[in-house]
Amino acid sequence: MSARIGVITFPGSLDDGDARRAVRMAGGEPVSLWHGSHDLEGVDAVILPGGFSYGDYLRAGAIAAHAPIMAEVSEAAAKGMPVLGICNGFQMLVEAHLLPGGLIRNAHQQFIRRDQRLRVENADTAWTSAFEAGQEIIIPLKNADGGYIADDETLKRIEGDGRVVFRYLGVNPNGSLNDIAGVTNEAGNVVGLMPHPEHAVEPGFGPATPAAMRSGTDGLGFFTSAVAATVAAAA
Repeated sequence: MSARIGVITFPGSLDDGDARRAVRMAGGEPVSLWHGSHDLEGVDAVILPGGFSYGDYLRAGAIAAHAPIMAEVSEAAAKGMPVLGICNGFQMLVEAHLLPGGLIRNAHQQFIRRDQRLRVENADTAWTSAFEAGQEIIIPLKNADGGYIADDETLKRIEGDGRVVFRYLGVNPNGSLNDIAGVTNEAGNVVGLMPHPEHAVEPGFGPATPAAMRSGTDGLGFFTSAVAATVAAAA
C-alpha cells in the first residue's frame, strides 16, 4: 500500500507544495487538504506546513489553530495519527495545545534564514525513526517567531521524558530555551519543529554539505519515517 499523507493548506501557507513533493519523494501519496474542511479524506498522516497562516495575526499560528480542520486533526492525533508541524505548523500545534510550550519572536528581533545543524535527541517518534539518537543533521531554517519557551515545570518534564526531539547545534538562532528546535507529545506521534525538512530532500536543492553545495538530503528521513510508520500500522 502507499501511505496517504495529507498536507493542509491555510491562507498564507508557503511550503505546502514543497511538503507534498517531499511526501512523493519518500514514496508516499500526498493529499491536498483545505483549512476550511472538516474531512481528512482518510489520510494516514497529516502535515501542517510552514508559512504565515492568516497573516500571523494575533500570534503566529493562533488563528490557524482554530481553523475548522484542526478539530479533525486534534481528534486524529489523539487516536495516534502521525502529525508533523513545520515552522508555522509547529506554532499551530502549540497554540492548539497538541504540543507543550510556546513560540515567540526571535531573541534578536529579526527574521533568520540559514542552514542549521541539529542533533537528533529522540529517534523513536513517527517522524524520526529513520535517524539515530545523537545523529547530527543539517536542515534549512527560516523564521521570525521561532523562540521556544515553556515554564520551568514543563521544561523539566519534557526533558525528563525525552520529548525534546531536536536541539540546535553550533548556534542557537532564535533564543530557544535549552536550544530546543523540536518537541513531541507523550505518544510520539505528534512532532513539531522550526527548521524545514521539506527543503532538504533532493540533491542539488538542499543545504550545502562538506561533500558538495546544495547536496543535503537529511530532511527526507522525516517523510520516509512517516511512510514506514503508516505502512507498519496498516500491516
